[in-house]
Amino acid sequence: MRFIDVVTMLDIKTSFDEGKEVPRTTKVLKEFYGPGLAKKKYAILSHCWGVEEEGEQEVLFEDMKQLLITNDEERKKIRGRTGYEKIVDTCRQAQKDGLEWVWIDTCCINKESSSELSEAINSMYKWYANAKLCYAYLRDTLGDSWTKQIESTATPKWFSRGWTLQELIAPKVVCFFDQKWQWIGEKAGLADALSEITRIPEEVLKEGFQEALNSPYHSPSVAQIFSWAADRTTTREEDRAYSLLGLLGVHMPMLYGEGKNAFRRLQLEIIRTSNDQSIFAWGYQREFGWSSSILAG
Repeated sequence: MRFIDVVTMLDIKTSFDEGKEVPRTTKVLKEFYGPGLAKKKYAILSHCWGVEEEGEQEVLFEDMKQLLITNDEERKKIRGRTGYEKIVDTCRQAQKDGLEWVWIDTCCINKESSSELSEAINSMYKWYANAKLCYAYLRDTLGDSWTKQIESTATPKWFSRGWTLQELIAPKVVCFFDQKWQWIGEKAGLADALSEITRIPEEVLKEGFQEALNSPYHSPSVAQIFSWAADRTTTREEDRAYSLLGLLGVHMPMLYGEGKNAFRRLQLEIIRTSNDQSIFAWGYQREFGWSSSILAG
């Protein structure tokens, strides 16, 4: 698992702001595996990727590698991106919380490597579940009006995205921040509002998903998990299936380009590994477009 070194990232930010040179050998991203990874206490970011048509641009893995070795003009472009400030602000919050490591999907995964991307997607739920803190950054929100369930208040985009479902459920502690990184609240304290928006039962949000799975009375079924995802969207069609792997306890290879067949493979894998019969009751739900035929593609 690849992390951002919080102190190093903030020191680099300060040095650049002051016009100082930073050694080209400085490492911002560091990798840990096995026992070394297990000991790490880290913060993890949950957010919506920026939309380039709206003037937003993320900083990717290759950009982070180039940050210290590229020329001044290119470095200025990277530092001018909205994604760069998001990384810096995440590190600042982690430092306030006493954490030395941060994981952000935009720059901590080399998406040019299909094997690394597949491993990351299959590990994503575990990474969020093991985080000390998860920061849910709501870029399109100011204040906490959305938590009061006022009709005129728009629901943040974060709640409509496919990947943020597991990012809400998996971590023990999810801290919500508005666009200025002002604290809104934690998942457990906002459970009633979150349940109203997401249809996820309050006990799952308060007690934890794993605890709910182990409960003989409130264990979420496959069909119920599908229903939580029913109104959510992803940029890539395949991700509507891939984003549910962790919640359903399923592992399978990524085949971008397969389209709706990704959900067909997901169904088959659930049938192969689970005794949950509720999957056979799952039909077409709103805009999700999942067929009542269990082998429909």
